Amino acid sequence: MDEEATRKAAFELFKEAYRHQMAGELEEALKLYTRSIELHPTAEAHTFRGWTYSFLGRVDEAIQECQRAIEVDPDFGNPYNDIGAYLIEQDRLDEAIPWLEKALQARRYEARHFPHSNLARVYERKGDWHRAIAEYRQALEIEPGYEHAAKALSRLRGMLN
Repeated sequence: MDEEATRKAAFELFKEAYRHQMAGELEEALKLYTRSIELHPTAEAHTFRGWTYSFLGRVDEAIQECQRAIEVDPDFGNPYNDIGAYLIEQDRLDEAIPWLEKALQARRYEARHFPHSNLARVYERKGDWHRAIAEYRQALEIEPGYEHAAKALSRLRGMLN
């Protein structure tokens, strides 16, 4: 197979893996993401394989996949945010902050409202309400329809009044 055909085949496997992941067929998704990566490793495939591991409660493996994604493409923002989110899940709040800040700086990242919202979650859990509010506001500035941030911001404002 030439390089272009290999990339296309890897992408088709990636899409099929994603469909299985969204259907809750996680083991099948893992197999397909792995086959995609074996053909042509991408930051996306590693990140999504990590996300699948997280659905299975295998957070350490999810973090490792995101680190592999960063090795493949350090400009891709998703794995930085995902590592931050996984660290929040493990209550490793201070460790999460630099990863979320790196997500905000990544050149190739379309969902910048997520790291702002995750930073807000960190600051909220640490009791730093003003920083949490500022981060939720940033998330809503980027994505005005982001309901999670809107509800959290409203709740925090209510607590401060």
